[in-house]
Amino acid sequence: MVAATKGIRGFVLGFFSLWNAFRFVGKNPSLYKYIAIPFAINVVVFCGSVYWGFDLFGDFVGQYLAPYDTWYWHIVAAAVKLLAALITLVVVFFTFTVVGNLIAAPFNDLLSERTEGLLTGRTNDEPFSLRQIGADFWRVMKDEIRKMSIFVVLMILILGFNLLPGIGSALYAACSVVLTVFFLIVEYTGYIYSRKHLGFKEQRQFIFTHKMSTLGFGLAVMCMLFIPFVQFLTIPLAVVAATQICCIDQC
Repeated sequence: MVAATKGIRGFVLGFFSLWNAFRFVGKNPSLYKYIAIPFAINVVVFCGSVYWGFDLFGDFVGQYLAPYDTWYWHIVAAAVKLLAALITLVVVFFTFTVVGNLIAAPFNDLLSERTEGLLTGRTNDEPFSLRQIGADFWRVMKDEIRKMSIFVVLMILILGFNLLPGIGSALYAACSVVLTVFFLIVEYTGYIYSRKHLGFKEQRQFIFTHKMSTLGFGLAVMCMLFIPFVQFLTIPLAVVAATQICCIDQC
């Protein structure tokens, strides 16, 4: 009973960690400049993803779903349009998540570092500069490309579940949600572990030791990324929230 209560409390704290991160940033204006650049990058990437996705969707509708007078064709066309729109939204979501995180990674790493400094009191007084960001660029990008590649490959592999009759689609949906949540947890907690030169073994140990709080965090991030316009701030807030969660054990 005590363990269950503790687990629920950890999940709730993890789920509301983005709100706590928002309040933390509000109390520390020095972080604003580290959020501004990723925010601008995320806006550009998201707008590009939406434009590309729905331009492709419009071409598909115009080419293959030309209207006919028969009543049943209108039903088929409406169903296919709905399915295509849902697929487009999913593609836009993953494109935004993958590309947005990849491009903004060096800035997110610096944001995580400054957040950790504020939490521990060991602040880095070095002024904000693009030169500093460039110094860590290749280290961060190498880690990001590796994680993104694994995630994309796994998402492609589980597409095969859709070929199974009956439960295939439901199995794919469940696996894609689990994989996405785990990826988001690994992605955002990874900044502090990479910076401390700790491997995935230590990161995985932390995640499963704090599985309820990290699960709540991952679900919250996934939900927030699906909310229009809110996702622009989700990535930097997730960086701050993950750093706060990691500092429970590491700081």
